Amino acid sequence: MSAWVGDVGVGGLMALPADACAMGVPPNWGGYIGVDDVDAYVKRVTAAGGKLLREAQDIPDVGRFAVVADPYGAAFMLFTGSSAEGPAQAAPGTPGHIGWHELHAGDGAGAFAFYSGLFGWTKGEAMDMGPQGVYQLFATGGDPVGGMMTKMPEMPQSFWLYYINVAALDAAVTRVTEGGGKVVMGPMEVPGGSWIVNCTDPQGAYFALVAPKR
Repeated sequence: MSAWVGDVGVGGLMALPADACAMGVPPNWGGYIGVDDVDAYVKRVTAAGGKLLREAQDIPDVGRFAVVADPYGAAFMLFTGSSAEGPAQAAPGTPGHIGWHELHAGDGAGAFAFYSGLFGWTKGEAMDMGPQGVYQLFATGGDPVGGMMTKMPEMPQSFWLYYINVAALDAAVTRVTEGGGKVVMGPMEVPGGSWIVNCTDPQGAYFALVAPKR
C-alpha cells in the first residue's frame, strides 16, 4: 500500500515477507537510496564489505530494487525507477515527509567511509557529544540531510532511523500515544532549535518525529 501526503508519494507499507519473519526481522521502516543501476551497485556494496540480503528484482511499472546492508549490518534498499523523471519533492520541513536520516552504526567513521565511497555523500559539521561520541552530519548534495554516529553499546544492532516532519511536537506525540504507539525517548531540543522524540508504532516499528516547536 502506497502512502501519500497530498499528491506526493512518501513511502509504502506491506506485511513482512515470510522469509524475513523466519529470520527474526521485526517490523521496521526501510529507506531507499536511488542509483542508476541496481545490479551494478549490489556488486559495489558487496565489494565494499556490505551484504546482499535480497536479490534484485523488478516491480512492474515502478522500478528495480535490492535489499542490502552496510558492513555493520544496517539494512537499506537500492532503487532504480522505471521513469527517467524522479519522484516529486516537497519543500524541506513539510509535515508528513522525512526530515532527517540518522544512522546508528557499528562504527561511525567506517560507516561514513562506506556510504561516501559508494554514493559521494559529503561531510557536514561534526559535533562532539561527549560519552556518546561524534555525531557526523552528511549531505547528499546541498544542505545536510542526516547524521551518523557509532551506536550505543546497549543497542543490539546498527540501524537507520527516519525522522518524520510534524508541525508541532507535543500534539504529534499525543496522536502517537492515542493511536497505540509509545514514546521511547524525548521530547528533547537539539542544536538548531528543533525538537525531536523517538517512538514506536503499535507493532513495534521504530521511528522519530522532528518539529520546529513543541
